[in-house]
Amino acid sequence: MAVELKVPSVGESITEVQIAQWLKGEGEQVQKDENIVELETDKATLELPAPVSGILKGIVKKVGDMANVGDIIGYMEEGAVATAGPPPPAQAKKSVPEARVMPAAARALAEKGLKPEDVAATGPGGRLLKEDVVRHETKAVPAVNGRHEDVVPMSPLRKRVAARLVESQQTTAHLTTFNEIDMSNVMALRKQYQEEFQAKNGIKLGIMSFFVKAAIDGLKMIPQLNAEIRGTDIVYKNYYDIGVAVQSAKGLVVPVIRSAEQMSFAELEKVISDFAVRARDNKIAIEELEGGTFTISNGGVFGSLMATPIINPPQSGVLGMHAIKDRPVVVDGAIVIRPMMYVALTYDHRIVDGRESVTFLKRIKECVENPTRMLLEI
Repeated sequence: MAVELKVPSVGESITEVQIAQWLKGEGEQVQKDENIVELETDKATLELPAPVSGILKGIVKKVGDMANVGDIIGYMEEGAVATAGPPPPAQAKKSVPEARVMPAAARALAEKGLKPEDVAATGPGGRLLKEDVVRHETKAVPAVNGRHEDVVPMSPLRKRVAARLVESQQTTAHLTTFNEIDMSNVMALRKQYQEEFQAKNGIKLGIMSFFVKAAIDGLKMIPQLNAEIRGTDIVYKNYYDIGVAVQSAKGLVVPVIRSAEQMSFAELEKVISDFAVRARDNKIAIEELEGGTFTISNGGVFGSLMATPIINPPQSGVLGMHAIKDRPVVVDGAIVIRPMMYVALTYDHRIVDGRESVTFLKRIKECVENPTRMLLEI
């Protein structure tokens, strides 16, 4: 009996998805609830489980194709047993070196009927990536004087990011203010208590939790930065849902820590670490990306020394962290070397004035340079 595989409803605002990759090939055995295909939306990647046990009878939408919610993307035959036919991806991998072909690439090769040697590998150590297989299928502009261009469709996530960035610039009055923070006390505190903290909580004490705590402290002082403009009204929020920008395989995503003001340092570190791991594996759920009252972005992990972050509408502010660098600074009239970080606050000038923005960033500096303030709430 043929069973249709349809694109499920994945959120009120999402009507279209892109086929990211088929996890099973045509003719391959599939168990009920086993993930069969990855679908990419403009917010996240999700997996569609098999509704029944049987074999994948046909693939209607190939990798890279777009599909609307409700569209049929493939068929299964319920209860059928796989017989002779195209080898499943796992078998295809056995014919090539395990260290060179990534699992997702092996599945893509099997689906397209390609061999590893047909595709140029660009991954670390000569590894073949799924992106290499997809790129192999893209349209190449004819070479001129030995040069050529590859035309690759933008992913839904990249399209969404582009649209949001333009929307942010067009609908908010962006201004950015800067300050610098001496990270000596935070680094000393982490060094002193890291072993005990990790033994008790099963997670390392990082830097981000200090900034989340400091941001909440500052937002309580300057509530305009935790508010949004809704029509002709200003909506002040008495909760603190902090978005933390993390890098995924598809691009930058901003999952939200709900009610962050109620969490301890250990709880914050666990949530942030979990976001980072799941973002790399494209496991962040769509609902985890929605909402948020304020955002923190850490360009320092990529080595950025200073940058101007962009507001995530309808929020009114975003805090940018940057790389920690040893620099000479003057302390009590003497020149000393300290680990310093530049921080930036981009704010919506329609709702936040310069005095409030500077006061907020100064409070961040005070809290991080003297972390005991956050514990004593002074």
